[in-house]
Amino acid sequence: MPRVILCLAAAFFLVASALQAQQASRLETIIQRGTLRVGMTGDYLPFTFFDQATSSFRGFDVDVADALGKALGVKVEYVRTAWPQLSADFEADRFDMAMGGISITPERGAKGLFSTPIMQEGKTPIARCTDKGKYQALADIDQPGIRVIVNPGGTNERFARAHIKNAEVRIYADNLTIFDQIISGNADLMMTDSSETMYQQKLHPGVLCAIHPDKPFDHAEKAYWLQRDADLKAFVDRWIEKAGEDGSFAKIRSAWFE
Repeated sequence: MPRVILCLAAAFFLVASALQAQQASRLETIIQRGTLRVGMTGDYLPFTFFDQATSSFRGFDVDVADALGKALGVKVEYVRTAWPQLSADFEADRFDMAMGGISITPERGAKGLFSTPIMQEGKTPIARCTDKGKYQALADIDQPGIRVIVNPGGTNERFARAHIKNAEVRIYADNLTIFDQIISGNADLMMTDSSETMYQQKLHPGVLCAIHPDKPFDHAEKAYWLQRDADLKAFVDRWIEKAGEDGSFAKIRSAWFE
C-alpha cells in the first residue's frame, strides 16, 4: 500500500509539473499573441480621451501605452471601459492592464498588481474662478446649499461620500462634460485629482480655477493596474525606470502636463 501511495504521489507530481510548465506567464502570452490589451475609460483628460469621430484614444497614458507596446514588440489593443465597471471588466480579464489615470487603492490591489507609481497627487477642488476664495478647506465646502458634483464609480465619488455630509453631492455620469456643469452654474465645484484640475484650468483660463492643487486634501498615487503576473510587472516597472532615466517619460509628460 505505501508503494502505491508513493507511485500515485510521484505521478501527481509529474502531472502537476507538466501543467505548470505549460502555463505561460501573462507576459509570454502577450508577446505570443502580439497584442497588449489596455483598458481605458476614455473620459479623463489629460490621461485618456476617446474621440467618437475617429473611434480612437488619445492622451498621456495613450502615448505611454504606445511606447510600452513598442518596447514589448506588440500592438496595443485599447478596450473601452467605464469607472463604474472598471473592476468588473478587470476581473473578467477583458484587458491585460488598465491605464488612464488609475489611482492605487487597496480594493484594486487585492485583485491585481500595480506598477511603480508614475505620479503622486491628491483630491483638490475646482470651481468658478469668481468663487475660488470660498472653498479653501473641506469645512468651507461641506455646508448646506453647496452643490458638489462628482462622476460615479471612482475615487472622486468615494472621496466625496467620505467627507461631505452636509453639502449636496450630485452624481453626473458624463465625465467629459461635467466641468460644463460648474461653468453654467448647475454645480458649485468638483473635487478631483489635482492633475485634472490644473488641466481643466488650462482649458478654461479665467473661468475655472484649480484650488491649491499643490496642497491637496489627501495623498494618492497613480500607477498602471496589471493582471497578477510577476513577469509582466517586472517588465513594466523596468520600462518605467528606463524611460525615466533616458528622458522619454518626461518628454511624453511634458506634452500633456506643461
